[in-house]
Amino acid sequence: MPDLPALPVTFRPGRTRAVLLTSAVVMFVVITTVAMLLEHLSTGERLSFVLTALLLDSVLLLLARPKVVADEDGVTVVNLTNKRRLEWAEILQVNLRPGDPWVFLNLSDGTSLPALGIQPGIAKQRAIADARALRALAEARSTAHPEAPQG
Repeated sequence: MPDLPALPVTFRPGRTRAVLLTSAVVMFVVITTVAMLLEHLSTGERLSFVLTALLLDSVLLLLARPKVVADEDGVTVVNLTNKRRLEWAEILQVNLRPGDPWVFLNLSDGTSLPALGIQPGIAKQRAIADARALRALAEARSTAHPEAPQG
């Protein structure tokens, strides 16, 4: 079993996030600069360039949002458009199988929750280490694992 990280701990795709945030800044600067340098544009047209850049940036910021935060009481999974708080006992299994785009949490209610905050994308080894750490935390803190099968 890997060493348990100190709580609270936040797992997020750091490299992917850095690429997305850098791209957002560069794209905004380039589009705004082009809008200001084109002399034949009216103020309204320039404003539409800037608003378009802001709209595109909002998509990139949304893609950079995912994270998984583990603390003493449980886990908060923040995906693109939703956020869900889980108690440790609700997490039965943490899965990151070969080919999976991100971690999946098997929950005590029979559902599976994707956790986009841990994804192999451009940092596969980091994602594997994060998934193992979250799995170890879940196993150490969960009371949902019975000692013997119920029958």
